Amino acid sequence: MLAITRPRAHLILRGLSWARCVHSRVDSSYDRKYAAKLHQKAKECDAISSNVTRKGIGLDELKEQARQEAHRKQVGAAAPSSLKHRILPDGEPSQSPGTSSTRKDSAPVKPLSSFFNIPKLLATPHTPSQIFSLWIAYHASRSAGTGRGFVWASLPVESYNTMIAIAKKYPVFVLPVPRQPEPAAASEGTAHEFYFLQWDFHPPPPQPSAADPDPFKPPSSDNALPQISTVLFTPLQEYKLRNSFATPYLVLTFYTDLSSSHGLVLLRGEITPSAATAAPDTTERYLLSQVDAQMLAMGVQKFYLWGEKKGPDARDSAPEELLRQFHETPHEFNWQELLKHSALTA
Repeated sequence: MLAITRPRAHLILRGLSWARCVHSRVDSSYDRKYAAKLHQKAKECDAISSNVTRKGIGLDELKEQARQEAHRKQVGAAAPSSLKHRILPDGEPSQSPGTSSTRKDSAPVKPLSSFFNIPKLLATPHTPSQIFSLWIAYHASRSAGTGRGFVWASLPVESYNTMIAIAKKYPVFVLPVPRQPEPAAASEGTAHEFYFLQWDFHPPPPQPSAADPDPFKPPSSDNALPQISTVLFTPLQEYKLRNSFATPYLVLTFYTDLSSSHGLVLLRGEITPSAATAAPDTTERYLLSQVDAQMLAMGVQKFYLWGEKKGPDARDSAPEELLRQFHETPHEFNWQELLKHSALTA
């Protein structure tokens, strides 16, 4: 059994006294600054001052609402200062299972700045290989050095642009993953599980700079970076049952923040944890094995990174032809041909 340590009483009391101190400062400053406005608001709510208590909002209630709002804003403004400004942060802000931080421009992905201190990274020279080494180190630090639960890679921005040009034309596909057959069905050959692949595209990130970003500066369209993209993998059977409500087992995110400064796009893949997160066997803590996740990530490259010298309309290789048939001539699509490309070395 896990031992649960109760929090120390003096730490709790210290936190309460701090909150009380902040609250008292807000009260006094708010009373001095907005006393006249609060009185005016109370008069507007009740034309006759003698009927304030009987008819609606009173001065005390308005003051209490103002205090609560001021306290909420002050706590919210103080929160970012608690984060450590380092290239590789010691820790990430805590969050409940199933939630994720989002970019400030509302794209549903974690920003690269939640993994790297971008201004500090750009303040000193780094080669693409050095940045990728930091990318590896970050994910190793989040998995006790094992890398379990993540896949990561980097690719030249030219290759990324080629890939998303194909992805925008063919945003969905199906990839097979080999499975060990049951002993009774071993004579029938290798079994496969199919995963539904879906691309999504998000606004490009702001142009990074060695200086701290100005939150009041409007976004500029000059030197726009490539769009950030995500790839969701869901078991085909589950997708058929739940459609958009199906849980993705693997989410790949392509970060383009450094595509202009370093010609580099970083890939981060997150394997969805299973409900049995306390399982002693690490293979049971995730909905997908590490090998399967790597195989699906390689499948994206195999089917979407077409011959760059031949352009986005090239149709010579078998994976390219299968992807095209899946969308344009589904009656010609050959599932047996697709299974030939299910192995990592295929």
